[in-house]
Amino acid sequence: MDSDAIFLSLKLALWTLALIIPFGVWVAHSLLQLNKSKPWIEAALALPLVLPPTVLGYYLLVGLSGKSVFGIPLVFSFAGILIASLIVNLPFAIQPIQRAFEAINPDIREAAQVSGLSKWQIFRLIELPLAWRGITSAAVLTFAHTLGEFGVVLMVGGAIPGETKTVAISIYDKVQSFDTAGAGALASLLLGISLIAIAVSYGVFGKSFRHSNRGRG
Repeated sequence: MDSDAIFLSLKLALWTLALIIPFGVWVAHSLLQLNKSKPWIEAALALPLVLPPTVLGYYLLVGLSGKSVFGIPLVFSFAGILIASLIVNLPFAIQPIQRAFEAINPDIREAAQVSGLSKWQIFRLIELPLAWRGITSAAVLTFAHTLGEFGVVLMVGGAIPGETKTVAISIYDKVQSFDTAGAGALASLLLGISLIAIAVSYGVFGKSFRHSNRGRG
């Protein structure tokens, strides 16, 4: 079992979550205020869903090549694959949160405004708690997708052990070297983690949905 690759994948997934969820909440809420430009911005944010990973990885490789932050190069480094992970996960983080904000009854916002609440108070006290299902769904999807991301991470980071070689890349390397047992073990680990994450998400939403139905009854 490649413990370095497992640790690196978990580190990448947690850093991606910590940075992209607050950004996703801000972007998803900001989209509610847009009209004419909204379809174009939504299309741009959804591009990672339809672009081949090698195409997105190529543009990131060209864009980040030769650049650095605080002396750390952005290509073939953890910083580089973190930036790649943030970009490729944009639709997974933003769309569930956006749908959750859009599902809030406009009458609730109007009642809050009439009651004298500021925009920040409406967001913090009303909209954010009502959108928690979308935020949780975005976090689960982003975490699971980051663990399994392969093409973009390989293009930007290569396969440097302990630095950019994630579990998905380690599986590829093991298959290339005919280590099918090692590849199978890592693949089973990814499958198990993804299944548990999604099952937990469904469990939380299922309980909430049942409680909601009982409340209505």
